[in-house]
Amino acid sequence: MRFNIITLFPEFFDSPLSCGLLAKGAEQGLVNFSLLNPRDFTSDRHRTVDDRPYGGGPGMVMMCDPLAQAIESLPQPGRIVYLSPRGTPLTQSLAQELSLEQDLTLICGRYEGLDERLLELFPIEQVSVGDFVLNGGESAALCLLESVARLVPEFMGHEDSADEESFSTGLLEYPHYTRPEEYRGLSVPEVLTGGDHKRIAAWRHERALDQTLASRPDLLWQAQLDEDDVRYLRRAKAGGQGRALGRNLYLALLHAPVVNKFGQTVSVSLTNLDIHDIARVSCTCGLGGYYIATPLADQRKLLERLIGHWLDGPGRRANSDRSEAIGTVRAATDLEEIVRDVEKCCGQMPKVVATSARGAGDLTGTKVREWLGEGPVLLVMGTAHGLAPEVLERADGVLRPVRFMSGYNHLSVRSATAIMVDRLLGDAL
Repeated sequence: MRFNIITLFPEFFDSPLSCGLLAKGAEQGLVNFSLLNPRDFTSDRHRTVDDRPYGGGPGMVMMCDPLAQAIESLPQPGRIVYLSPRGTPLTQSLAQELSLEQDLTLICGRYEGLDERLLELFPIEQVSVGDFVLNGGESAALCLLESVARLVPEFMGHEDSADEESFSTGLLEYPHYTRPEEYRGLSVPEVLTGGDHKRIAAWRHERALDQTLASRPDLLWQAQLDEDDVRYLRRAKAGGQGRALGRNLYLALLHAPVVNKFGQTVSVSLTNLDIHDIARVSCTCGLGGYYIATPLADQRKLLERLIGHWLDGPGRRANSDRSEAIGTVRAATDLEEIVRDVEKCCGQMPKVVATSARGAGDLTGTKVREWLGEGPVLLVMGTAHGLAPEVLERADGVLRPVRFMSGYNHLSVRSATAIMVDRLLGDAL
């Protein structure tokens, strides 16, 4: 496989390409590298490759012509990849796809990036190695180059080497040990020294599941899992493994103060489906609790009677699953009572996150997930036509609507809650 690297700093690659497996692969003819400097395709005495951006602003932009000539000088550029924060994320599956190419051209940007017209003139794909900013595309190109090259047949030496690594089956890799058998009071797990390869394989697979559950539960949704794996993960999560962000997430469904279709602040009645369906979401996702608030005495009595039916009455005998879900429901008078109860349960004041189908919201899901990693978060949902202005102002922030770019954003509170909880927790368990 041939890698063409277009860079203003070809010397950056001198060491990486001359050592380790990359050097060995080149010696064996499995991979080879060609370095092109856009400065070699300039005609002025300063070898200029950049200029100020039209419209003003900081920094410089790489000019079209030197890069265009560099690309056109290649007899077989193959797929052309520009390393850019704007690009498609680099994943193991993308690396596998690129490893099937005979030729791959990598463009390393500098300064503020490339003149946009290059992306229109050539079939350039943009790829990102992460949501962060680098001085240039060289280190990103090296990441991509290594991830692709090691998938070339015979590059790793052992055909099964790449198959057992992180992400190859959607899981993170299991832990490794080597000599000595004991070091500073820590021993190698006994199963690895017993010689039973079936037990070793099972142990390694379970540790891979553990590692993924603890560090990257989001990967489990697409991982290759069988029924035994799912049962194992359920037991592991029930035993407290994993990040379990759900335990820090509390739901509050307010029936007052909310607004009606005329924008007036009102109190509304309970809805049976909201009680049941959001309770099932809370139970399924292992949330800290689900509160239903209403200042109306008759409505609280109705709620208590409904809860009693499922917890202590005929409903418990008729449907134990529904009973378990309803067991997560707690009645309250207003939002402040809920906040005090969550603080009492957690020993910490919760972050109050309001929701609204209107406006852009000032909180992203990523920020709320950060809060969940630090302590309790109370997600407040509104009935009728949404939470009253005083609730939105009292909150620590308003979460971005579910379909904030849609012209139609009128989901039932049950549907919106299910979607928001799933997005905030970000795992499949």
